[in-house]
Amino acid sequence: MWDSYRFGMSENVHPFLQEDFQIRWSALVPGAIEADIKKALEDANGRIEALCEDFDLEELTFENTLIALEEATEDLSMAWGLVGHLDSVRNSDELRDAQNVMLPEVTQFFSRIPLNDRLWKRIKSYVESDEAKALEGVKLRLLDETVKDFVRSGADLPADKKSRLEEVEAGLAKVTQKFSENVLDSTNEWELIIEDTKRLAGLPATAVSVLQSEAAAKNLGSEDEPVYRITLKAPVYFPVLEYADDADLRKEVWEGSITVGRGGDYDNTELIAEILKLRQEKAEILGKANFADQVLEERMANNGATALGFLEDLAERTQPFFQREIGELKEFREEQDSSWDGVFEPWDVAYWAEKLRKARYDFDEEEVRPYFAIDNVIEGMFRLCEKVFGFKIVECDSAFTEPGGEPEGDAVEVWHPEVKFYELCDETSGELLGSFYADWHPRVDKRGGAWMNYFKTGTPPTDKEPRRPHLGLICGNLTPSSADKPALLTHREVETVFHEFGHLLHHLMGEVAIKSLNGIHVVWDFVELPSQIMENFCWSRVSLDFFAKHYQTGESIPEELFQKMLGARNFQSAMVQMRQLAFGKMDLELHVNHHGIGTEGDLDSVVREILKGYLMPLATEPPTMARRFTHLFASATGYAAGYYSYKWAEVLDADAFTRFADAGVISPEVGREFRAKILSQGGSRDAGELFRDFMGRDPDLNSLLERSGLVAK
Repeated sequence: MWDSYRFGMSENVHPFLQEDFQIRWSALVPGAIEADIKKALEDANGRIEALCEDFDLEELTFENTLIALEEATEDLSMAWGLVGHLDSVRNSDELRDAQNVMLPEVTQFFSRIPLNDRLWKRIKSYVESDEAKALEGVKLRLLDETVKDFVRSGADLPADKKSRLEEVEAGLAKVTQKFSENVLDSTNEWELIIEDTKRLAGLPATAVSVLQSEAAAKNLGSEDEPVYRITLKAPVYFPVLEYADDADLRKEVWEGSITVGRGGDYDNTELIAEILKLRQEKAEILGKANFADQVLEERMANNGATALGFLEDLAERTQPFFQREIGELKEFREEQDSSWDGVFEPWDVAYWAEKLRKARYDFDEEEVRPYFAIDNVIEGMFRLCEKVFGFKIVECDSAFTEPGGEPEGDAVEVWHPEVKFYELCDETSGELLGSFYADWHPRVDKRGGAWMNYFKTGTPPTDKEPRRPHLGLICGNLTPSSADKPALLTHREVETVFHEFGHLLHHLMGEVAIKSLNGIHVVWDFVELPSQIMENFCWSRVSLDFFAKHYQTGESIPEELFQKMLGARNFQSAMVQMRQLAFGKMDLELHVNHHGIGTEGDLDSVVREILKGYLMPLATEPPTMARRFTHLFASATGYAAGYYSYKWAEVLDADAFTRFADAGVISPEVGREFRAKILSQGGSRDAGELFRDFMGRDPDLNSLLERSGLVAK
């Protein structure tokens, strides 16, 4: 029955508006964007206008009001989402130009929906109907959330403020898009060519091979005369900071890394000031003291002060361990380097931390790389999750066709030759719950970081309709393969794979009949629970044995090495935690107390003052990473005033995983309960209520502190 989803091909007149379940990537060329998005806007405007026509109060229903409103923008959201996705994975000047042409119109359209008086009148009229007053369950949830969204977005504002709010939204869309482009362009602009192999002393063979492959990608060097190229892709440059014995090389690479979004044609300083200014104005128009209060109103934290208090409380508890770890690192270096002046340079911290870890635990992260070949990790993760959560994953034949080309055969189209496509079916019923694309390695035209997203949100079957499957994606920038080895990941990268797959499962497991409340459509400080709980499976012997296999021998990690890895787990956990808390603190302070950054002073000095006590003292003060912090500034909202949610969710996941741990980790019983009570529920109920349903109580902060070893012994 799913052949129509898998292989049906719609007429290719408007490729970005195709109705096929699988996406015809070869048809998605930049030249089609303007016409397709204009058509999608015209159609969506027509549907909205139809809802605004005179109506008979007696005829208003849930379907012809709330569901009709949802469906009115579905095609446009899908088409514009495809444009945004291509911007992330296949960026080009032509794509960028076409996207920026349509960005103001799309932004204006969506910002006007909650400001439409006639549409708001229809919704308010429906609220007063007998049918609305009798709603319950997920339908009542949608009604409540719709009303809140309209009010929070300015539906009750006077006309002049509505007009200004539209202008602010358009301005935010423009400057955040430029911020994102600057980060990508400045990342790609810097490179360092190394011809003297001696400068790479200390680097593991895996890292050296990657640098050689980076050079080969530019046709530099040969087998007889190798050349090495360092770029600002994280898996490429960070091993240099961590392992290179040449301090001058580390310094040169660090100085390269801080050019991202800083200086020259790609400087983001003024854009940050403009973004903060516009966000604050938006908050004030909507009657809030600051952007954090406006954004967090309906999240678990509720307001900026509560979120800040959470971070500051956690920082206070972490501070004694943080100072102790700094002291231990300084003491270790003094023992090894008698000529040292006692203050670290920023390019020395990771290098000496790795040396200390190796000395203390006799553990080198490179020792476990051979056990984390990417194909073994992904295949083992699938098998583990199948057993725990009750589904089956099958890889489908896929093929890449150049944009504008004509695909051949029945293979699933993908946007790049490295991309794979999978189907996920329920173990019991065999139903296709959803499909997904996976794209794991860095490219010049691909943005940095790792992320999950979705193209289509499905719905469960009803008496009248069959199940509509979900369609998602998962992307990363993991260590690439080299000429002589498959991609061998660090353990941190393995955690990233599991993290993003957790987000994907949250989408694919959704069983809510209303799309806007299904999958990952949950409050932002709850959305990281499914992703972060998955990271825990990377630390248990019983779960590691599913995917940690030596790429040559197939053997599991030896017990002695596993114990070393486990012992080193909480190495500098306070420093790691304070770094994350610093990101959250900076985010909230900028949006609560320092939104006038352009007039209050230099961005670096303001952030430095905000983060006093949160950062390790260094001889050279690094510039703030805000200029390249795409989580905060690459979209109108994103994680802005919400970066704290990673730590918030860590509290939830550390606590929730105790149920798995107590049941032996690989527990189908607990896994299926987690699927039923968390993953399948989407945003159909209050997040706190969902957590309590699974755990039987409110979250316990001590679970995180205990897992991190940050409790007094």
